[in-house]
Amino acid sequence: MSELEKLVMLALESNKISEEGRPKGPVPVNFGLVVFPGFQALDAFGPLDALNVLSLMFPLKLSILAATLDPVSTKAPYSSSIGSDFGQSINPTHTFAAPPPLDVLLIPGGIGTLHPDIQGTIDFVARVYPSLKYLITVCTGAGIAARAGVLDGKKATTNKMQWWPETAQREEVKWVAHARWVVDANVWTSSGVSAGLDTIFAFIGAIYGEEAAEKVSNILEYERHKDPSWDPYAVLYNLPDA
Repeated sequence: MSELEKLVMLALESNKISEEGRPKGPVPVNFGLVVFPGFQALDAFGPLDALNVLSLMFPLKLSILAATLDPVSTKAPYSSSIGSDFGQSINPTHTFAAPPPLDVLLIPGGIGTLHPDIQGTIDFVARVYPSLKYLITVCTGAGIAARAGVLDGKKATTNKMQWWPETAQREEVKWVAHARWVVDANVWTSSGVSAGLDTIFAFIGAIYGEEAAEKVSNILEYERHKDPSWDPYAVLYNLPDA
């Protein structure tokens, strides 16, 4: 075994979860990420990187789902008024028409949620939700889930700068303005963009154990906000308490 291999093995060994810290029952294995033109990078890649590290501790599988198998860009599906041409692309592994079995679905937000072509994503979420163990939305991804009807009667939150147009999309949702994230049944919804990180760590802690959540956050050198009611952005945008 080479010195590099020894270092890798040592790192993996140090990140093992203790018997006391392991979940007592089965945990989700199959994760899916929905992407569409103009999705917000951090909404997707922040939680995904935490799950990347978690996959060193638990067996996980990831599928990237989109309308087609063509690369999907974070660039807005609109012409830039200032001439920008800047974004990143991700390659889907499956289409909405032929998804694999999924335990958890992650829905990011982004400016692409405003485009008429988002309807295909909404229809997919509505169709697949009944078979999921968990649904996680980040930022305006909650608007996609809301328009799919899967948040009806549930408490949920979303991006605070876009609070009023987002929440107006579905009055049947019990929108919570002052929240970093909200959990209702098997649905986890987060506030804007970076709140997805705190949400995924809370999810990991609840499902895979707090020991795993702490190990992942320490590896990523991320200081978590552990209070779901912590929300300075609801205050910044003068949102009501209830």
